Amino acid sequence: MRHQKKTIKLSRTAEHRKALLANQVCSLIAHQRVKTTLAKAKAVRPLAEKMVTFGKNGSIHARRMALSMLRQKDAVKKLFDEIAPRSADRNGGYTRIVKLGQRKSDSASMAFIEWVDAAQAIEEKEPKEKPAKKQKEAAPPPKEAAAPKAEEPKSKKRKWFGKKSEAAAK
Repeated sequence: MRHQKKTIKLSRTAEHRKALLANQVCSLIAHQRVKTTLAKAKAVRPLAEKMVTFGKNGSIHARRMALSMLRQKDAVKKLFDEIAPRSADRNGGYTRIVKLGQRKSDSASMAFIEWVDAAQAIEEKEPKEKPAKKQKEAAPPPKEAAAPKAEEPKSKKRKWFGKKSEAAAK
């Protein structure tokens, strides 16, 4: 029995699992929201919250601890400079998991994991307006042909591609 064992294994070895979770947290830091399976989101949450706690501490030791777990300097810098100060007045619960339903291909439960206080940081990209095309003032629009060209009747014989038929050669 697995009593008192709270590590979610995710069917991976320990090294693979640590690398996966570190990459997921780095993606969460970089993009503010990550779409993943529900099991992975639940496994990422404790690590992400621990990283924010390190960021709130702000000491050199905390920065080195975060770097040893995440292994990406730019993610640690963004964590300490941007994400942790936003959560300064919060005593935990820095992440939110939003269930999305099942993936079409294999019916895996999907979810978003995102920062709770990142609502103002996430903005939907508005489509850029395309510049209006310059119209030629002097040239009139092209006229369509009055009658469409009559199509030749299709023969029932198979056409062999790659070889010219005798009729086409004449």
